[in-house]
Order: sequence, then structure tokens, then C-alpha cells
Amino acid sequence: MRTRAITALFFVIIVLASIVLNAYLFAGFFMVLSACCLYEFYRIIGDAHGKPASWLGIGLGGLLFGLYAGYRLGDLSPNFLLAIVPLAAVVFIAPLYQKDSDKPFAGIAYTYLGVVYVVLPFLSFFALGFLEGIYDYRLPLGFMLILWGNDTGAYLVGKFFGRRRLFERISPKKTWEGLAGGILLALVVSLILAHYFTALGVWKWIGVALLVSIFGTFGDLVESMLKRSQQVKDSGAVLPGHGGLLDRFDGLLLAAPAVLALLKIWLSLQNPG
Repeated sequence: MRTRAITALFFVIIVLASIVLNAYLFAGFFMVLSACCLYEFYRIIGDAHGKPASWLGIGLGGLLFGLYAGYRLGDLSPNFLLAIVPLAAVVFIAPLYQKDSDKPFAGIAYTYLGVVYVVLPFLSFFALGFLEGIYDYRLPLGFMLILWGNDTGAYLVGKFFGRRRLFERISPKKTWEGLAGGILLALVVSLILAHYFTALGVWKWIGVALLVSIFGTFGDLVESMLKRSQQVKDSGAVLPGHGGLLDRFDGLLLAAPAVLALLKIWLSLQNPG
């Protein structure tokens, strides 16, 4: 328990520092983090049914993240994003030279699935910092605090008061009481954020909190479904007492795209045309 707490404290400090200090650190840290999570995904998903081209997928995801970050930071033209096209084609060509590849298209599908499942959500989270063009750490910071609030509330309430199973077939420990506790604490965090971070109004922060809670919970369940289907307990062991990085950020994978879409819609309604 002590190891778990110490690991969590140091990791939280690193994540928060990467968001708050400057845009380049934010981009670099989350690009590396997405690559590490993608590596863990490929380790889990590869089996007799198909083996992803792990390093090609990581290269493709890293290039996509790096080029998009360069565009957002104002260092690259959006045309540079076309550089991913040749590497995307190589993912299809590589199996031609792999003699032990019995199901090449399953491997190709797994490779691209990793980019869609891991890298695009991290890109969505990164894009929250540039919602109105220039970097503003308040939205990604608020998102992360709400996500952690949801996880903490769900864990504590579920542990002490959980009775009714939420999705026993996939995750036996999750309960409806835990879900309610997560939503409640996420809403409390959102109200605090609305007081200090006025970039969004109170009701918009509440909307973000609800989306993070709901899609974050589904993100957790989806990753549990992945691990259960592959008979894996943790995505990795890089965080003592916590498992892998993918285990820590599974809630982000569905919540970040949902929140980005919601905020983009609100922004377009505020500034039509």
C-alpha cells in the first residue's frame, strides 16, 4: 500500500508538471506516454490470431502525434501531416517480408487498432490545450483532475459501500455505488474548477465532469475486456503497485475524444460561421 501511494504521488506530480509548465513539455511528455501505452497494448493484443507490427505502429503513432503537436505549436505546416501516408502504407507492405505471418491482415488490423485506440485519444487530450488556438493548460489540467476525482470516488465508495455489481462479467469489483461515488466526486471537482478556471462556465464544467465519469468508466471496462479476453492481469509493471501505464490511463481513452467533441460543438455554437 505504501509503495502504491508513493508511486501515485510522484506520477501525479510529473503529469501535472508536464501540463502546467509549458506547451513543449506537455507535447513531449504525452507523446512519449502515448507511445508507451501503445507498446503495452501491442504486448497484450498479439497472439496466435495475429501479431501487430509493434515498432511500425509505434513509429506511425509517434509521427502522427509529433506532426500534429508541431502544427499546434506553430512550428509546422499542416501539410507535414501528409508525411504519415508513406509509413501508413509500409504497415501493409511489411507482412510481405514476414515468413512467420500466418494471418497478415489480422496483424495489420491490430497495428492500426492500436493507433486508433491509444494514440488518437491522447491526441484528443492534447488538443484540449489548444481549443482556441494558443496553449491554455486549464482544460487538460481540469480534465485530468476530474478523471482522477472520478477514479478516487469510485474506488473509495465502491470499496466501503459497494454491493451491486456494475458489470460483473468484465470487472467483478466495479459496483453501481462506486459509479455513483465517482460521478459525485467528479462533480465536486468540476465545481471547484469552475470557481478558479472561468474559461468554462459552471454548467459546462458539470457537463465535462459527467462525460468524463461516464466515458471514463466505459474506458476502464473496455480495457478490462481487452485484458480478460487475452487473459492478462495488468497491462505492464512500469508503475509499482499500479500495473502498467495503460491501466492508469484507460479512462482517458474514451473520455478525451468525447470531451473534445463536446467542447468543439459548444465553441462552434458560440462562434457560428
